[in-house]
Amino acid sequence: MASSLAIADQRLAIAKKAKEDEELRKRNEELERELKESREREEIMMKELQKTWERLRVAEEAEERLCLQLGELEAESVHQARDYNARIIALMDQLSQAQAHLPLSDRRSPQTSVIF
Repeated sequence: MASSLAIADQRLAIAKKAKEDEELRKRNEELERELKESREREEIMMKELQKTWERLRVAEEAEERLCLQLGELEAESVHQARDYNARIIALMDQLSQAQAHLPLSDRRSPQTSVIF
């Protein structure tokens, strides 16, 4: 009877060990599956990060081009303003010279003259 109890205990220990081994195998498979899914998510995220970096690079290049164009436009507007100012001064000089040649009775101030 003692040997049958020992055999029963041995079988119980083997069954318990087999159950633990099966649980560990299942847990290992679950962890491997989670690892695979995690690596797939990581790969997707890396691809998204690369796309985002590319979009950022393109946006920065566009910003640089726009800043350059803005600078060129500002320089052109300053040049045009100087030309316009010089033209106004030249026209004022011409008007002054023309008025200087008119008799005093024909001279009118620019503020009182009416244009029709």
